[in-house]
Amino acid sequence: MTHSTPAAVLWDMDGTLIDSEPYWISAEIRVVESFGGEWTHEDAMSCVGNGLLESARVMQTKGVTLDAQVIVDQLTDSVMAQLKEFGIPWRPGARELLTELRESGVPTALVTMSIGRMAQHVVENLGFHGFDAVVTGDDVEHAKPHPQPYHMGAAALGVAISDCVAIEDSPPGASSAYASGATVIGVPFMVDIPEEKTHVLWPTLEGRTLDHLSELHAKVTTR
Repeated sequence: MTHSTPAAVLWDMDGTLIDSEPYWISAEIRVVESFGGEWTHEDAMSCVGNGLLESARVMQTKGVTLDAQVIVDQLTDSVMAQLKEFGIPWRPGARELLTELRESGVPTALVTMSIGRMAQHVVENLGFHGFDAVVTGDDVEHAKPHPQPYHMGAAALGVAISDCVAIEDSPPGASSAYASGATVIGVPFMVDIPEEKTHVLWPTLEGRTLDHLSELHAKVTTR
């Protein structure tokens, strides 16, 4: 490992590590329509990367008369059922990069606004030990785009956030990671990410390696 190797890599989950966003959208549509409302593509896109309680509050404005936490639980149940039926849908290049990080001894944390039981299901079904720490929406007082989730991820690994690389797919997630002080790689999926909220935008993780992360991190930290 060289001096430019990050002390840790912090991963978002939905849309970054796994292709679960379509599952969330399907779950949102089902809940809203059960109350006679309409959940448009624009509504779904506005919630990508947000904390689940914030998404639930948006759904309440569409006529869902359930408590926000009940909405979160129903959405999570639906997504977990789809994951159990169809398996873990990896994003391109994510499994390969995570595997290389593990084999190289680079600590990793999952930093997701999904709740704990959802994240735990994904972690337990990756097929290998993927993460040294997991931070979920249950753990934080302030959801993304607040920097707290990424500060907690670095703290859980015992490293400085400025020594970490974070990988994100959404504006709230990228904003959270950037504000925390991490080196941020944006990999847009469902929605675009403003350039100013990342240090680099990659169209995919396919073909990306630890060397790419180390090179970027060295550039950012020596500016």
